[in-house]
Amino acid sequence: MSPSQTTATGSPEARPSRLPCLMLLLAPLAGCLITLSLAPFNLWPAGILSCALYSALLCTCSPRQALWRGWLFGLGLFGSGVSWVYVSIHVYGYASVGLAVFLTALFCAGLALLHSLFAWCYVRWIRPLPGGMLLGFAVLWVLFEWLRSWLLTGFPWLFLGYAHIDTWLAGWAPIGGVYALSLITALSGSCLFLAWRSRQAAALLTYAVIATGLWGGGALLKNIQWVAPASQEPLNVALFQPNIPQQQKWNPAWLPYILQQYENSLPTLDQYDLVLWPESAIPRYFQDIEPWFEPIIERARHSDSTLITGIPYRGSGQREYFNSIVALGQGQGVYHKQRLVPFGEYVPLESWLRGLIAFFDLPMSAFSPGPADQAALQAGAFRVAPYICYEVVYPQLVAESAQRSDLLVTISNDSWFGDSIGPLQHLEMARMRALENGRYLLRGTNNGVSAIIDHRGQILAQSEQFISTLLIGQAQVMLGGTPFGSFGAMPLIAACFLALAIMGIMRRYLWREGA
Repeated sequence: MSPSQTTATGSPEARPSRLPCLMLLLAPLAGCLITLSLAPFNLWPAGILSCALYSALLCTCSPRQALWRGWLFGLGLFGSGVSWVYVSIHVYGYASVGLAVFLTALFCAGLALLHSLFAWCYVRWIRPLPGGMLLGFAVLWVLFEWLRSWLLTGFPWLFLGYAHIDTWLAGWAPIGGVYALSLITALSGSCLFLAWRSRQAAALLTYAVIATGLWGGGALLKNIQWVAPASQEPLNVALFQPNIPQQQKWNPAWLPYILQQYENSLPTLDQYDLVLWPESAIPRYFQDIEPWFEPIIERARHSDSTLITGIPYRGSGQREYFNSIVALGQGQGVYHKQRLVPFGEYVPLESWLRGLIAFFDLPMSAFSPGPADQAALQAGAFRVAPYICYEVVYPQLVAESAQRSDLLVTISNDSWFGDSIGPLQHLEMARMRALENGRYLLRGTNNGVSAIIDHRGQILAQSEQFISTLLIGQAQVMLGGTPFGSFGAMPLIAACFLALAIMGIMRRYLWREGA
């Protein structure tokens, strides 16, 4: 068979696109559909339709045309999915509306370049391979999500698989993580497009069998119990959500009010095994406010309780400051955040940008990254894996420490993003980390959404947003682990590279021989 022929697997010859210019409007629309598939919209079929439309747009175009179509797709995806960055730049970074719009658009346009690269690579190298339009599209999609998780410190947001935390595909998450769900979603989309394109009975049956097997397999896998309760007695936990206004949090005049608010929540120490306060709960370095903590520590020890709180921490080195979590009372340990948010916690090209506009001088924007391989926190007899804000969206980072721990804790201050969709997307990703690793996860925030999430990624209790409240519930320590927790994403990523290599070998040695 000649590689210039179209096969049942959908590999076409690369020919100039005959799509009208109007079809280019579908590219940003297809990107927007992924945002609709995720929280808070939760229209999960939209993600499959997005991949089907994207496959259609890249079906016959040239690599040069693919660059633009991919960029427009990415612009629709990130422009709709992470436009909440505007809130932090304008409202809390004090940038003018025009400047905030420009910086947000620049951020989204820059991220969209990754999809431009994806589309070019797909059309230039993957589409001509045997099975390139079917499996190749999905495999390359996952590899680019993985690339986005670490390139330039990473931005692992808006992954396709998050939409399926509550569908049959969730059964694959303990094995391959969110990447496995993204793979199957993208493959379902390419199957949908190729079925529409072919409309031949044999092809329709092939694509239906593939989709049914993957979705049915997920339904069966959901019944597997990867982990089991360590004991019949769960931990009693309390998560305090103070709802402190972001504009006032770092105002020295507000410190007495903030301290009083936390003191008023302290009766919970007598009733709960673990009490959680949010990121940077006390807006002072721990060493400076330690005398205020001393009676709280003593009371927690007397009550056999552990208080875990976020607080800035001064390091031993000169100009060394950390965004940290400390465990007090019956607990012990300090964790320093490793993955810092650009501009929010450190300023890239600081010597050039610091002081240029107010946004580059946000409070506490000079943190240092914590070291890798930090020990878990102790909460009584239990080990707690801590993650601060943005860190919980990194699948590999969480997996590396989750299986050495009994409980996952993430603290955040999503006040930076107001009433946008950002905090709800953040919660969805935290749920996926619990499911991937088979561990209960406690999520404590300043103004919501705080939540208690079980080992299957299901929310047992959650707070409303923008209120001061105490969220109480129970968390079960689990024994055992999941395949993803043990091995992380690398087996799946390696399998994706292997699949592309096999397709390349088939094209080189089989297709040409039969030409």
